[in-house]
Amino acid sequence: MIETGDNAPEFILPRDGGSEVSLSAFRGKPLVVYFYPKDDTSGCTREALEFTARLAEFEALGATVIGVSKDTVSKHDKFRDKHDLGVILASDADSDVCERYGVWKEKSMYGKKFMGIERSTFLIDAEGKIAATWRKVKVPGHVDAVLDAVQSL
Repeated sequence: MIETGDNAPEFILPRDGGSEVSLSAFRGKPLVVYFYPKDDTSGCTREALEFTARLAEFEALGATVIGVSKDTVSKHDKFRDKHDLGVILASDADSDVCERYGVWKEKSMYGKKFMGIERSTFLIDAEGKIAATWRKVKVPGHVDAVLDAVQSL
């Protein structure tokens, strides 16, 4: 499990629009990486819309916001277009990055256990270290808390 102060695990993932996104491409500036369970579900849509609504404020602080789920790039493209999202959406289809960030967890719903992404956010500083973590995220107020943390860097 990674914690505040640890080096952020490197990643290179396919992203919406068909290119790739990597941690190293953002060295020298803050990066927000949020992990979410599934495109176009109520909580995940709300989170993406809230990050998009505040994106100009993150960018004014030099920060980029990346959402990561197991959904395919084509699903990300549809999700982005349907909701006019401005955040980068990366696909971790094999769960490798989710596992390295410690967000691939056993979950339970209606008595059935399954593996899935625990909604989590990581603020990575300009040196590539974890500056703040949020686990088991509840969407209301979360984007405000992340923006406050970016402002504090």
